[in-house]
Amino acid sequence: MNKEVLILGIESTCDETSAALLRGGRELVTNVIYSQIEEHKKYHGVVPELASRAHAAKIATVVAEALGDSPLDYVAFASGPGLPGGLVVGRVAAETLAQLKRVPLIGVNHLEGHLFACDFEGNEVKNRLQFPLVALVVSGGHTELWYVKGYGNYKVLGRTRDDAAGEAFDKVAKLLGLAYPGGPQVSKQALAGRRDAIAFPRPLLPGTWDFSFSGIKTAVSYYLRDHQPVNVPDVCASFEQAMVETLVTKTLQAARKYKVKHIAVGGGVAANTLLREQMQAQAAQAGIETHFVDRKLSSDNAAMIALAAYKKLEYAKRTGSSLRADITIDPNKKVRSWGK
Repeated sequence: MNKEVLILGIESTCDETSAALLRGGRELVTNVIYSQIEEHKKYHGVVPELASRAHAAKIATVVAEALGDSPLDYVAFASGPGLPGGLVVGRVAAETLAQLKRVPLIGVNHLEGHLFACDFEGNEVKNRLQFPLVALVVSGGHTELWYVKGYGNYKVLGRTRDDAAGEAFDKVAKLLGLAYPGGPQVSKQALAGRRDAIAFPRPLLPGTWDFSFSGIKTAVSYYLRDHQPVNVPDVCASFEQAMVETLVTKTLQAARKYKVKHIAVGGGVAANTLLREQMQAQAAQAGIETHFVDRKLSSDNAAMIALAAYKKLEYAKRTGSSLRADITIDPNKKVRSWGK
């Protein structure tokens, strides 16, 4: 493939409107992100209708800023999973631009994007991922554990049965009266607290790789009901420890089960300092290397969409297969592959 191929990625699955230009699958030229935090702050969570309107209002400006006067070879967009309204806005924008520029369109799975974002180092693609590996994709809307044989070849080991990890952080922050988004606020408060102060549950769900975080949130709610006045830093520290311990334990168990020497962690919650410290420390003790996404690319962004599209193009060239823009992977399937 031409090493200088230019791909514009578009991301609009939740509450960030983003467009990015990737050159040659190796250089991130631009990565423009419009965050909707101010629109959703007073609701302590993402309101789908408001998110859709904000995407519609900002998508043209964001795309224009990311693309500038550059030529274009492909347009890529996040085809799901995500909020329906946001997905429609992103797809229509991508289809319109592809028609105007007379270039092909590539649909990309949003969760794959979070995994591939681990390949970035600054504004360069370093292809840091080493296969096979176990991947933890952990964000405000998703928490999944994968066994990854290579780009486009995954087995979903488990996923959350209720709240995603980031969602649980936001809900606990709301219970405590902390600002939105809640994850960073909980972590900030936790620095002044004791992580062993309160025995919140660790929902390890023996016999399955699935997650369930609604119980921890409920336990925090009951604790606040029964203990007044409350030591907020202690609650935050104990809650964060329970969440991180659950994520780390199940990820390492999967890595040992599948005998891999590499773990990748992507998604918004991958920015959490305690998660990074405890995952890396415990993985290192087991002789496993951990690859975390750079913090600046941990939240939703179009750079990861453009890179995933480039990897799909490489796969298509190598295998002689075709790419369909309307392909989105069924989230209920346990095996995901570009070759099937």
